[in-house]
Amino acid sequence: MNKHISDLIKLGEGYHAEFKESLHKSFAEEVCAFANSKGGKIFLGVTNSGVIKGIDTGNNFRSQVQDYIRQLQPSLSVDIEVEGNIIVVRVPEGSDKPYGCSRGFFMRVGPNTQKLTRNEIIGFFKKEGRIRFETLINDKADFERDFDPKAFDLFVQKAGISPTIKKEFLLRNLDCLTENNEMTNAGVLFFARDIDFLLNHATVVCALYKGNEKLHIMDKKDFKGNLMDNIENAIMFVQRHTNLEYKIEKLRREEIPEIPEIALREAIVNAVCHRDYFQQGANVMIEVFDNRVDITNPGGLPGNLKPEEFGTRSVLRNPILASLLLRIDYIEKMGTGINRIKNAVSSLGKSTVGFGYTGFFTTTFNRIIPDKTTNKTSGKNIAETSGKNIAETSGKKLNKTCDRIIKLIKNNPGITINRMVENLKITERSIYRNMHILQEEGILRRIGGRKQGYWEISNDA
Repeated sequence: MNKHISDLIKLGEGYHAEFKESLHKSFAEEVCAFANSKGGKIFLGVTNSGVIKGIDTGNNFRSQVQDYIRQLQPSLSVDIEVEGNIIVVRVPEGSDKPYGCSRGFFMRVGPNTQKLTRNEIIGFFKKEGRIRFETLINDKADFERDFDPKAFDLFVQKAGISPTIKKEFLLRNLDCLTENNEMTNAGVLFFARDIDFLLNHATVVCALYKGNEKLHIMDKKDFKGNLMDNIENAIMFVQRHTNLEYKIEKLRREEIPEIPEIALREAIVNAVCHRDYFQQGANVMIEVFDNRVDITNPGGLPGNLKPEEFGTRSVLRNPILASLLLRIDYIEKMGTGINRIKNAVSSLGKSTVGFGYTGFFTTTFNRIIPDKTTNKTSGKNIAETSGKNIAETSGKKLNKTCDRIIKLIKNNPGITINRMVENLKITERSIYRNMHILQEEGILRRIGGRKQGYWEISNDA
């Protein structure tokens, strides 16, 4: 007998080893358990105490062993080897979990094989991604009542999809609507008017604290809109409550955020896209402290992603959500987000970043607080603000982009966002961010609805 096999038998039964004196109906359960766990070996012809008694090693007996293995669903390739007067069955960890046999589903727990309960089977399916939250029909949603055409139109525009395609046809092909016009959870997250009733645990909660502990709340917002709106609102919340520097060189002024927008956006998109939506008692939390910004979502690493593979391999917990976000350029490329965050933070040098993934996934931006007594960094002329993206010097002195928006709206109150992009030669996100500043300062307000309304500038501006 191979010495390696002999030594394994001497070690006794364990997580990866099971002894069987004879071929019994429980053999299929052992194969099933090893396939659902990390693999292992079954030694036929060995007693529970490790005594080698031997067993039939002929072709007919080995065919019986194969018959038991064929019970597994889905099928699994298993090696059967004769070692002296025993048979060693080498069961690999399955790549298509969960596996079942005629007697149910089994897993290896320490040196024992245990049958899974109903709830354990459901949990196993969730962990292995066999049940996807995003594809399930939302029983509370009514398509005629809850569908938001504005969110749909915005998505179609951002994705560059032809507006002539029939709405229902497109939604079905995006896995957001069933053939019976039932909204899936993915459809609710992207295209519902209000998720508070339909999926209240999908609300994004943002909070500003005084100091470094969760004691005194200075500001708190619960964003309950569609997924796209929640991402944008959460980004603006963090930007309002973190520092922005203005670096003036020659005639141009450069805005330098404390946390790079590309890194902040990536972290928030990751949180809402890759969270475990089966955990209904927890929300995505975005918390701003004096010394850090924590972005936390329920669910650690996906079940089939190893810690050592973090940041190097992409495993999607919610592939439909990821695909929809990719269509509208909220995700640049699958599997590159963590490195983009690290590189953006490192390049700017205004903060550091770390990640945690035990039970919850957390991205932490550690804030490097500037010296408020000098208003200078590396000898350059910088005006610093905290909490608002405006320079609070004398009166309401706004940044250059705000000034340009004010002038543009005064000359054309009915101007659209797209026309602003064309005129100002800046991104749509930058326009929304600065318009939000103007609204908070009471300088800008919207009169009327989205289609027939217009913007109004206060007389003081």
